[in-house]
Amino acid sequence: MAFSSESNMAPLFGDEYQSLRESVSALAQKKILPFAQDVDENARYPQEAADALQQAGLAAAHVPEEFGGQGADALATVIIIEEVARVCGASSLIPAVNKLGSVPLLIGASQEQNKKYLTQLAQGKGFSYCLSESEAGSDAAAMKTKATASGDKWILSGSKKWISNAGVSEFYTVLATTDPSKGSKGISAFIVEKSDAGVSFGAHEKKMGFRGSPTREVYFDNVELSQDRLIGEVGTGFGLAMKTLDHTRITIAAQALGIAQGALDVAKRYSHERQQFGKAIFDFQAIQFMLADMAMQIEAARSLTYAAAVKSERGEVDLTFFSAASKCFATDVAMKVTTDAVQILGGYGYVSDYPVERMMRDAKLTQIYEGTNQIQRIVMARNLDTLN
Repeated sequence: MAFSSESNMAPLFGDEYQSLRESVSALAQKKILPFAQDVDENARYPQEAADALQQAGLAAAHVPEEFGGQGADALATVIIIEEVARVCGASSLIPAVNKLGSVPLLIGASQEQNKKYLTQLAQGKGFSYCLSESEAGSDAAAMKTKATASGDKWILSGSKKWISNAGVSEFYTVLATTDPSKGSKGISAFIVEKSDAGVSFGAHEKKMGFRGSPTREVYFDNVELSQDRLIGEVGTGFGLAMKTLDHTRITIAAQALGIAQGALDVAKRYSHERQQFGKAIFDFQAIQFMLADMAMQIEAARSLTYAAAVKSERGEVDLTFFSAASKCFATDVAMKVTTDAVQILGGYGYVSDYPVERMMRDAKLTQIYEGTNQIQRIVMARNLDTLN
């Protein structure tokens, strides 16, 4: 299932991004793709991918160089996630989740906190993000998990739902209410370690897709946290969470983009190999039109996603709109493209002999997590005035 890095980004973004794309593509082909089907079928953590990405400095490439990372900018991180997702969606969640969990520190933590935790993240200790709860999904401000001040400590109690890579990651950014009377302004952010007394994990969720990425509930049974676990000021957690999503929704767009591109790769090649009525099915106009639409939609999604990444790096005023737009558009494209890929492959597309059925299942989740696409449209509508 080899593919080439077809998109020539050098004229727009510089040779270094094209070189990065090619190197990640080669790594993904050699060290991630061979295990992708087994990871999905057995719902096991993609350890081979984790090891390969860590060895190459790609598991948390966004970590600044001063803390031992690669200092990859937003666009470089997007390209890494895109190329990994092109062969294995579950594996692409390793760099994506590590960024999601650690961006709150990059935005709001102290130098001491960043040095302690980001250094360990760069060394391979994962970082997850705990925002959602059973009754607080899109309405994140309705969370019930609470942190109560007790002398010079905080006592954390409650639970978080749908946490990616839970149990694998060593560290967790946890949002909790510290003053319920203040609503969203009474929410604070904390760093929790897997080894903290009172931290435990629920059973693995049995999911439609992304089966190789463990999704579990995280429980906090009166977890005692010192003051240096608080990120930023008390009551600033909700704002920090929303700012984080402005940057990390773009990584979901990148993930969807990679999945869509991977599905097109398979469908295009299959259309030249599959013979019906005495000729390759690519020669039928119906198939050509489907492939043309798939490629057009992917390129449009790529342009929007890369533009959002640049805005993320620059902190531009319309970032919130572009972040939501890239996530919404790219994930809708991924769902459409993977569905069409299954259609082009026909019966073979519906069985696991080919990866497009897995890609279709994976694509569905990208429309849901880090804010459903219905929520993204609300976000866009509320930020129309930021556009030129």
